[in-house]
Amino acid sequence: MTSRLDRTFSRLRDGRQAALITYVMAGDPSLHETEQLVPKLEEAGADVIELGVPFSDPIADGPVIQQAAERALRSGTSLRAILQMVSRLRQHTQIPIVLMAYYNSIHAFGLERFCREAGAAGVDGLIVPDMPPDESKPLKEPAAASGLQLIFLLAPTSTNQRRTYVARQSKGFVYYVSLTGITGAKLNNVDEVRRNVEKIRKISPTPVAVGFGVATPEDAGNVAAVADGVIVGSAIVKQIAAHRQDAGLVEHVAGFVHALKSAMTARQTSRR
Repeated sequence: MTSRLDRTFSRLRDGRQAALITYVMAGDPSLHETEQLVPKLEEAGADVIELGVPFSDPIADGPVIQQAAERALRSGTSLRAILQMVSRLRQHTQIPIVLMAYYNSIHAFGLERFCREAGAAGVDGLIVPDMPPDESKPLKEPAAASGLQLIFLLAPTSTNQRRTYVARQSKGFVYYVSLTGITGAKLNNVDEVRRNVEKIRKISPTPVAVGFGVATPEDAGNVAAVADGVIVGSAIVKQIAAHRQDAGLVEHVAGFVHALKSAMTARQTSRR
C-alpha cells in the first residue's frame, strides 16, 4: 500500500502542482484550536499538515516557533495529547499529517511505543530535526513497522556524497532547507534553490519540499515553480500569534493559507 504522503505527491505531480505543507505548533494557543485549524487549513488549500511537538530546547527553530512552543507547553500540550488529537482528526480527514518532534520527546515516550501509537493514531511521517539519518537506526525499524515515513533534512551546504546519502534515506519527501540558519530567516536566492533541487532530483525519485524562509505568497509561488513541495512554518505561526486572542483566529490563518496556495497555483499555471 502506498502512503497518504506518496499518494498526495503523486496526484499533485500528475497535475503539475507542488504540495503546500503547512506547519503549526500543536497546542498553540491550545490543542482545541489546533484541532479546529487542521480541517480549515485543508479547505484553504493545504496538502500536508506538519504538526510541531512543543519542546523546551528547539535548537533548529527561530524565535517565532520557540515562542509558540513555550505557549503550547504552558497550555499543557503533551505528545500523548497530540496523538489523541490526530486520532480524532482521522475521523474527519485523510490529509497527510507529519509530526516534527525533537528526539528527546520521542525517547522519553519510548521509541517502539511512540511509533506504534503514532501509526495507530494516523500519523504518516516524522521529522526529527536533531536526528540525522546516520543516527536513526533505533527509530527506523519501529517506524517502518508502524507505517511512519522518516523524513530527513538536507542542507544547502551538503557535499555531493552527503546529498546522495540523505536523499536516498528520506521517505515521503526530502526536506530541503533553503538556507543556513534557523526557521524564520529570509529566503533570498530562489535560483540557488532551483539548482540544488535539481541536483537532488537527479539522485533520488523522492519528492523535494523546500522549507525555511518562505514567508509570503510571492515566496510560495516562486518556490512552487522549482520544487515538489513548499513548506511554510514561521509565517503561519506569526499569524496564529497575532490573532490568538481573536474569535476569528481560525479564519485569519485559513485566509493566509488560501493566499499562499493561490499564489502557488497561479505561478505554476503560468509556467505550463
